[in-house]
Amino acid sequence: MYGWVGPGGSGAARGMPDAELTAAVLAAQRGDERAFVHVFRAVHPRLLGYVRTIVAEADAEDVTSEAWLHISRDLGRFRGDADRFRGWANRIARNRALDHLRARGRRPMDLVDDTSLIERAGPGDTAEEALAAVGTARTFALLGRLPREQAEAVALRSVMGLDARRAAGVLGSRPGAVRTATHRGLRRLAELMEDGEVRTRQPRRTGAGRRPPAAAVPATAGTGPSGR
Repeated sequence: MYGWVGPGGSGAARGMPDAELTAAVLAAQRGDERAFVHVFRAVHPRLLGYVRTIVAEADAEDVTSEAWLHISRDLGRFRGDADRFRGWANRIARNRALDHLRARGRRPMDLVDDTSLIERAGPGDTAEEALAAVGTARTFALLGRLPREQAEAVALRSVMGLDARRAAGVLGSRPGAVRTATHRGLRRLAELMEDGEVRTRQPRRTGAGRRPPAAAVPATAGTGPSGR
């Protein structure tokens, strides 16, 4: 149901066409509980997968649930279309994940900007083509083999379809640094594939049928998170 999408890919491939997701977000802002559930189901699987590139598997569910509580709380203040919503939701999830790491004494890593790497021909395209042939869960399992900064960049650009500028906004970095990390990550994945190391353990499925945390759903259909 949630197929692969590369940079600039269609909204339909990301779980829900952009126009439908935009409409669902607007309805959820007006307090429509069913619309909020549709938004959750469209965005949650990849949001959880992205959080798994930052925190340990055992903590990813809790961190993502906390992110959804913040998304619900601040939804009334959000302005923008489906693409902006994906970037906004990923930024919230990343902030929660980094808070989680800091609480455990782990220092977040910075991206390095080396755009000269991107100008060289390399095996990155091969890695993207290979990832396109596997499911979303398997894709995130493969990303788990990368350094975190590369996994985040590849997840945001090559899985969620954010452009370099929007991905940089999520990561608090520069577009050039995001491009560099994406290039390095795809090159490393290509090396792993060439070495026959692509037989990874499939992570526990968290399907689109999950419901959002109870506290994240507006209490009444007539009152949205914005309080209007």
